[in-house]
Amino acid sequence: MKIKNVQPELEGGVYSVKTETDREFFISCEIEGDDNPVLKYKKSSEKKWKTALMLRDGEKYVGSILLKSPGFYQYSIDGYDKILEVMAEKKYARFAAWYEMFPRSQGTQPGKSATFADCEKRLPDIKKMGFDVIYFPPIHPIGKSFRKGPNNSLTAQLDDPGCPWAIGNEQGGHKSIEPQLGTIDDFRHFVKEANKNGIEIALDIALQCSPDHPYVKEHPEWFHKRPDGTIAYAENPPKKYEDIYPLNFYPTNKEELWQELKSIFILWRELGVTHFRVDNPHTKPTEFWKWVIQEVKKKYPDTVFLAEAFTNYEKLEELAKIGFSQSYTYFTWRNNKNELIEYLLKLTNSYLTDFLRANFFVNTPDIAPPIFQHGGRPAFKMRIAIASTLSSVYGIYSGYELCENRAYQGTETYIDSEKYQYKVWDWDRPGNIKDYIAKLNEIRNQNPALQYYDNLKIYNSTDDNILFYGKKFKDNILLIAANLNPYNTHDVRVTVPTEEFGITSDSDYIVEELITGKEYVWHGRENYVYIDPQKEPVYIFKVHTNKTELKIRIDTKNELSLQHSQRFWELREKSVKHNDVYARMELGDLFKKEIMARVYTGETFDANYAGTINSEAKKQGYRSIIHAYITAPGH
Repeated sequence: MKIKNVQPELEGGVYSVKTETDREFFISCEIEGDDNPVLKYKKSSEKKWKTALMLRDGEKYVGSILLKSPGFYQYSIDGYDKILEVMAEKKYARFAAWYEMFPRSQGTQPGKSATFADCEKRLPDIKKMGFDVIYFPPIHPIGKSFRKGPNNSLTAQLDDPGCPWAIGNEQGGHKSIEPQLGTIDDFRHFVKEANKNGIEIALDIALQCSPDHPYVKEHPEWFHKRPDGTIAYAENPPKKYEDIYPLNFYPTNKEELWQELKSIFILWRELGVTHFRVDNPHTKPTEFWKWVIQEVKKKYPDTVFLAEAFTNYEKLEELAKIGFSQSYTYFTWRNNKNELIEYLLKLTNSYLTDFLRANFFVNTPDIAPPIFQHGGRPAFKMRIAIASTLSSVYGIYSGYELCENRAYQGTETYIDSEKYQYKVWDWDRPGNIKDYIAKLNEIRNQNPALQYYDNLKIYNSTDDNILFYGKKFKDNILLIAANLNPYNTHDVRVTVPTEEFGITSDSDYIVEELITGKEYVWHGRENYVYIDPQKEPVYIFKVHTNKTELKIRIDTKNELSLQHSQRFWELREKSVKHNDVYARMELGDLFKKEIMARVYTGETFDANYAGTINSEAKKQGYRSIIHAYITAPGH
């Protein structure tokens, strides 16, 4: 028996593929011969193999295993000369909503740092919005040399707190806490309170130092030197970062440095941190990340590593291959329909799904996208709705829920950024979208289809501003129509792949719009949606294939509808029988100005009006008033 094309595999087993502990892991192969192949698997640390049955599926044989605990596992096909590896992680590596917040800005006193106790007071609000992970930027003592002032100014006053990414002063470094935030015990208490609310804690790990970091005095050999012997600060021409010293990952005592850096992760894991967002991993050696991730996961296999790497595909893939659980992406800058589709298909419908999970952050402390600056509240609602439904894992930077969009003109830089100063927020200020975010996360939690990453399908829509897509898990089917233009209303015909859902092409079925709670009767593959971004920029439809699940009661004697129906058929007859150009134009005006918004799926849909006018259309031999209109000459 010759075994070939074993899947999944990543470069012949050089790297591990990924799965999660709440789903079956499928392995397939092709064989030459008549024998049934035998799948074998075990934990990588164990010696004894277990076996599983493989069944024929067309030209392939397929077997599945459920890896119930996180960690590294090996698998192979008996008689196959290669042993492959899979990294099993907990569900929250794939499905989670992240909330990034600066702990020092959670208080109520201007010009003063908040504490972890203040952060605890925010937990109910964050939990109510439905977030699973709270992510802190660095919480360590901040350097004083070359400390940055408000809005990244080069001169700081004595009471300016500085940038948290300039880590370290005489009070400690990466293993210490900024005293104004509290103590280690205060942090430990915050973690416990968050966990009681079902929230995990993520911490930013930035492997860089301020000039005042203890490492600079204790281990000057761990830094890059200039020809004159001084330590080199970070530069990204034309920008200079005098307050940050990059580490040299290959000093003469490399092992001592790497073990010390590993101990940073271990210390915070021991304090209850389960997620690490790693700052700029693409600017550090891949060899180090592969080693340290495996080392940490040996002791804490449920650890999640998020790569903050805005970089090219190749580097993005490389970081995911060597062990990062999740990755930042360029989703933040993908706005129009075609570029979104191209990007999404690459991320979620290709070989990348075997090892890369894209965390769709909608904004960051460094990125205030132009669409928010100009698109206002509809843009904020639209982007978080698509981020949270396109990917199973997404995040926001706090202030997003308040539609904070003040930035310097022509830039993506927030005005009065809390990267450089204390801030006091009114977390309930008018115009916030907290209830909207809570609804989105509730929908995600109630619908398994949205909890998976690699089940995204893009479907056809006739308007370049409307993105139409879906996700399916077993009998849970969701279809999403998003108006990517936050300024204008758009109407569109969408194509539903009814055959994939067990619905015949000429059947009626019910879709329940989960944000507004409205229900609609759709027919067959082609249906029509009307989206006003000032009302709801995105619709999330749950497909009910069993028509008895929901009951829509309509009145088929709506007076306005009867008036419009009578006029519609008079104009249509003139248009068809007499080729009356003026009647054709008036018919178009009547449909677009009066009928369309009332009968298309959307916020302005009127069930009684639609029921009446569609009933009248059926008397004329048409499926609906829309069908009657689009089959009229010239329309």
